Amino acid sequence: MSGSIAQGTSQTHGNTHILHFTVRLPRAMGDVWPAVATREGLAGWCTAVDVLEPRLGGLVALPGLGTGKVTAWDVDRVAEYTVEGGGRIRFHLERAGDAASVLRFTHEFQGERASEQDWRNRFERLDEYLGRAA
Repeated sequence: MSGSIAQGTSQTHGNTHILHFTVRLPRAMGDVWPAVATREGLAGWCTAVDVLEPRLGGLVALPGLGTGKVTAWDVDRVAEYTVEGGGRIRFHLERAGDAASVLRFTHEFQGERASEQDWRNRFERLDEYLGRAA
């Protein structure tokens, strides 16, 4: 992976699990945003997307993760999806110079769902996807 996962942590509070990752990517924010905030982008590395209305309150349906709403939307910076059964999935982008960015990722969910390794694998695919889009 040309980008590197600098930090991945997992916390459990009762039945609530919270995964946090800080992913350093050798691509500008403008290149990474479509990968986390469009149907085509998410389908290219994360999961299939049945519906994604790119706006606050928009509908989202991510097979394998759940169906729900866009609960945070700050164009080019923050995309957050809260889905039934899948919890809250948040992508927060920050600049890291002109040609790089940092993705701060959170997945908060109930019960047994995606593991830390599942998301590490997805971030490997994200790096490959961004390399193909270059």
